[in-house]
Amino acid sequence: MKISKILNNNVIVSMKDDQEVIVMGRGLAFNKRVGENIEEDKVEKIFTLEDQDITKKFKTLIADIPMEYMELSEDIILFAKQKLRKELNDSIYISLTDHIHFAIERYNQNLPIKNGLLWETKNLYKEEFEIGLEALNKICEKFDVILPEDEAGFIALHIVNAQFNEDMTNTVDMTKVIQDVLTIVKYSFKIEFDESSLHYHRFITHLKFFAHRLVRGEHHRNGQEDDLLNVIINKYPDAYQCSLKIKKFVEKQYRYKLTEEELLYLTIHIERVVKK
Repeated sequence: MKISKILNNNVIVSMKDDQEVIVMGRGLAFNKRVGENIEEDKVEKIFTLEDQDITKKFKTLIADIPMEYMELSEDIILFAKQKLRKELNDSIYISLTDHIHFAIERYNQNLPIKNGLLWETKNLYKEEFEIGLEALNKICEKFDVILPEDEAGFIALHIVNAQFNEDMTNTVDMTKVIQDVLTIVKYSFKIEFDESSLHYHRFITHLKFFAHRLVRGEHHRNGQEDDLLNVIINKYPDAYQCSLKIKKFVEKQYRYKLTEEELLYLTIHIERVVKK
């Protein structure tokens, strides 16, 4: 591979298989010029990003932020992919690296930021929050900085973003929607959820996708028969009444109208999660 552009001493842009790649390695571009061959033994990481807009932002980011932050971010992202067994949108390489860099700067300036959604994040995104806690350990090991638990929550939300390919604003809105629905169910049935149960886990998963559709203004439709909803209404009247409360709330609060299919699945999940 040849050097197409030098971003800094450790990062260059090149071409591989007719696709632009970003190549990282300590001293990779030191005393080098555009057009020269890359020293393969110095290559530590090659990034191939599909989205051109993300690639452009990525170049800007790594030109301004020390390489150690990108290495740490990639380590956390790899850990997240392995734990979640999911792919994450490439945008997380930008958002997470930038966030960690900014968080450490704030720490050094004694300017901590409180996470207003910490409780919700810990309870709604348990796996992602565990990744956030491990990320704090990795940050401490690399930079000798002990960041507060609030930052584990912020990192968790960045990982949620990357799963749903959303920006932080939509993820915050999704989190609020999920918490609002859980509150309505909790007080309608005067219960405390068994957060270790499989039904609770399935309900949270359902609500994540429901909230994702809501913030995007999309609806779930697959041609479900109306007769099935009537059966469910008769079989689970209390759960259905709770679903109607949720329907009324989201219409007023978010101007989102639930379809009959959404009412159907919401009722089924509510019945299962409240069933003793």
